[in-house]
Amino acid sequence: MLQTWGIPKTSVHVVLRDNAKNMIKAMNDAGLPSLPCVAHTLQLAVHEGLLAQRSIADAIAVGRKIVGHFKHSALTYSRLEDIQGQLNQPIKRLQQDVQTCWNSTYYMLQSLIERVLGVYVSEHELPDYLTAHQWALMEKTVAILAPFEELTKKVSSYDALASDVIPAVTVLVRLLNRETDEDHGVKTMKATLLAAVKKRFSDVETNPLYFISTILDPRYKDRFFSNTAPEAKLHLKQELQMMSRAEAEGSQAEAAEPPAKLFLKAQASTSSSLDTVFEEIAKEQPQAAQPLAAGAAIELDTYLGEAPSPHEDSPLKYWGVNKIRFPTLAKMAQKYLSAPCSRVESERLFSSVSHIIDENRNRLTADNAEKLLFLKKNLPLTFSK
Repeated sequence: MLQTWGIPKTSVHVVLRDNAKNMIKAMNDAGLPSLPCVAHTLQLAVHEGLLAQRSIADAIAVGRKIVGHFKHSALTYSRLEDIQGQLNQPIKRLQQDVQTCWNSTYYMLQSLIERVLGVYVSEHELPDYLTAHQWALMEKTVAILAPFEELTKKVSSYDALASDVIPAVTVLVRLLNRETDEDHGVKTMKATLLAAVKKRFSDVETNPLYFISTILDPRYKDRFFSNTAPEAKLHLKQELQMMSRAEAEGSQAEAAEPPAKLFLKAQASTSSSLDTVFEEIAKEQPQAAQPLAAGAAIELDTYLGEAPSPHEDSPLKYWGVNKIRFPTLAKMAQKYLSAPCSRVESERLFSSVSHIIDENRNRLTADNAEKLLFLKKNLPLTFSK
């Protein structure tokens, strides 16, 4: 594919992939730097740490039977909607889950634990029933998974970057380590989930593609590292000095990278437990770094000495404004902040093809379909600049 499009390997900053062993080996054999999709990694962590537990898996299996019963009968749904009307609740349909998407299981459990189903069970038959223990277990599971669901939405957004990964993991670990009054009966769940998160994201702070992009993101800088911030800053300073030296000698250490994507306006977000922890960590004092020689390192020290930007701000807009103050850092940020952290937006783009080519437009040529898809994706970005 690189040969088809005339792209040299040295111009490839990173290839985003899933966690399959054959994909990892393919990228290694091809000599291409790669990162796993963080949404897929979260899926594996949640499944290993929580959904694979026998008691929870049994409750989910019963829930699937109940949802399937309603999905296959218009009469049962009509009865359920009547009860919702009697309780003055909005008309909602039960959510069927997909086993390969953990958040769909979360939405299914969320729809099952609402009061309306308990009223339905008292009046009508179901193919299976949840015990009182399973009801309580489902409620606790939904509560524990709420931050994961919120984080999955954040990393699946169109403007999520590789720089979001280390802060996201740090926030999750802190939330799971935090003891609250509602922890009774769920400490084991939180412990197993925490172990799965640490296992799946064990190397994020030692991967330059992650830690350099995180430091260059003005919302995070060096505030979200556990204990590797000095080493990460030292590595970045060395890269900056190499870049400065190469420019001074009039040579290029590597082929030019594609420009960063157009600035995307930050969307307003509501306050949440995740946002609270993000702000809490951002205000903490940074870890001390080893002193280095002057040069591009002074740029980095000045940049890191300033307070982080608000979490809802766009890092791309920041570098557009501050590229005069930090020219070397801005060039490196253009490279490292070009990488997304999940392949969700790419998959959405593939799904968009079905909205362009349908039974009424089935004679579109491949070239025209490609142009229409390009316009559909890029016109909104152009107008939002």
